[in-house]
Amino acid sequence: MHAWTKRFEAPDEHRGFSKGSFDVVRLEGITCGRARYEPGWVWSRDVGAAQGASLCHVGHAGMVLQGRAGVRMIDGTEIEMKAGDLFSIEGPHDSWVIGDEPYVSLHFLGATEYAA
Repeated sequence: MHAWTKRFEAPDEHRGFSKGSFDVVRLEGITCGRARYEPGWVWSRDVGAAQGASLCHVGHAGMVLQGRAGVRMIDGTEIEMKAGDLFSIEGPHDSWVIGDEPYVSLHFLGATEYAA
């Protein structure tokens, strides 16, 4: 029988990009991510441009810990996510930070592929 603890302060992998970062922690077959984005961050510009993509094609499920973010699906549907919200987002989509507060979320689905 195993018991594990890890912290995002010492991630297994750190993925940095303009105005943000994504830290990855792996626990016995489970991959979790922590996204941190600064005000003004936009996925299509700050992550996608380096990958030659205008939309994120990774599906995500997680929880917002701090701040607010907008998401626009390929069909034009938009949602706003705020601290305390659980989310499930399919690809393709774009997203951005809303307001002057940094955005922080945990990702329980999609962390393996996101910003890799």
